[in-house]
Amino acid sequence: MHKYFIGSYIITVVGFILAYLWGEHVHSGTGLTCIFIAFVLSVLEVSLSFDNAVVNASRLERMSPKWQHRFLTWGIIIAVFGMRFLFPLLVVAIFSHLNLIEVANMALTNADKYAHYLHISHPPIITFGGTFLMLLFLSYFFNSSKDIHWIGFIESKIAKFGDFKGIQVALTLIALYIQQHFVPSESRFEVVIAGIWGVIVYLLIDGLSHMLDKHGENLPHSSQSTGLGLKSSCFAGFLYLELIDASFSLDGVLGAFALSKDILIITIGLSIGAMFVRSLTIMLVEKKTLAQYIYLEHGAHWAIGALSCIMMFSAIKEVPEVVTGFLGLVFIVAAFISSLVHNKNQSRL
Repeated sequence: MHKYFIGSYIITVVGFILAYLWGEHVHSGTGLTCIFIAFVLSVLEVSLSFDNAVVNASRLERMSPKWQHRFLTWGIIIAVFGMRFLFPLLVVAIFSHLNLIEVANMALTNADKYAHYLHISHPPIITFGGTFLMLLFLSYFFNSSKDIHWIGFIESKIAKFGDFKGIQVALTLIALYIQQHFVPSESRFEVVIAGIWGVIVYLLIDGLSHMLDKHGENLPHSSQSTGLGLKSSCFAGFLYLELIDASFSLDGVLGAFALSKDILIITIGLSIGAMFVRSLTIMLVEKKTLAQYIYLEHGAHWAIGALSCIMMFSAIKEVPEVVTGFLGLVFIVAAFISSLVHNKNQSRL
């Protein structure tokens, strides 16, 4: 098992060294404190993203080994530099009407001012992620071809509505409509626009993924054997996974400022957690864990549904990250135990 986490261990050691050096550079004697904060942030990231690992694994199983490797290499660079560092800077730049260089300088030299701007942009950012993940959740369960159900009396009933085209979008927009009534008036327009963009981005990426999958199936056998269809499908899957990861990371990135306002320490802590989540994803794929524990994917999607609701609610009122992490863990553990019981019952037959 440890072989899957070698890269994560290396990143952890390097990250803690950088956190210590940065802490000592900013304020002598705070190096160990910065290491502790980075550690707590990494644990927070893993606890919030375990369901993300399960969902990623379900998609990654259908990708080639080369693209699985790229998810762990290229993908972690995008996750670390793109979502944990560059994205918050870009958001603040948009809302503060400053250029990216000025915002980066603000983040490094005036953390309180930077955190203030990021707090102002919290409602629309979190709503974007909330609508995106809500569609992911609804699309999984509103599927008439889905024949395995964990919470049968609920899942079997809503699966029947899978042929009702657009019901997932309609329900998400209804949730957005209800939410915007409770958002402060000064943020309402940005929240609605961000929520709509969450829906649009999900539909575009999901549509592209389905189109390339179908294109790969319709290619002549000779073209499939050269990897043309597989390459297109894997690229769409890679893009899909990165956007899912981005939506999951929004909550962690914004919540991290409750522990520290230093963007570098936040980036280091969340990056260590993100690396462990990636390693866990690869382990789940190679060990065929989702096939062994058939309800694990269901539990992960229920956790995503809960997370999406919490994210949209947090645009109105702050929700502690520990609540989000604990709720997700409850679904995952319950699904795992249910899978064990199912396997035990099957072995008796």
